[in-house]
Amino acid sequence: MFSVGQLVLYGTNGVCRVDEITEKHIGNVKMEYYVLKPVTSAASTLYVPTSNEQLVGKMRGVLTRDEIKEVLSNKPEAGEWIESKQERTDFFKSVVSNGDCAALIGMIRQISFHRDRQLADGKRLHLSDERFLKEAEKMICEEFSMVLGIDRDKVIESVLA
Repeated sequence: MFSVGQLVLYGTNGVCRVDEITEKHIGNVKMEYYVLKPVTSAASTLYVPTSNEQLVGKMRGVLTRDEIKEVLSNKPEAGEWIESKQERTDFFKSVVSNGDCAALIGMIRQISFHRDRQLADGKRLHLSDERFLKEAEKMICEEFSMVLGIDRDKVIESVLA
């Protein structure tokens, strides 16, 4: 269970603060919700039913400074590029939806290194791969830069080094 004031990562929405835990009536049904406020978008509010295991499963506490340093010191190698666009899309979707930091870092490295090879050959990265890269970078950079107190560019440097 999460508590009011706690910072959490919620799926692709990034770092959020648990603003409150409240009950809402929808029709005749009364449900309890986590009220999440994304730290980068004060105008947004997310409601996550506390009884919905699938949605609550997309929430996790923000990593500590030591946990982030551990992830960065053991970052995975960039895997082999998946040539099949559909297989690659399915793989990237699963990594993003899972939200595992190590897997996201591996994906960032994989796409970034492929992008560099493409640019060296005078080609561009496929638009869907670029979108997955931006999504993964947002998820990692927002959390890591906030906890470590460093600029987003420094996070990317650490991930790609």
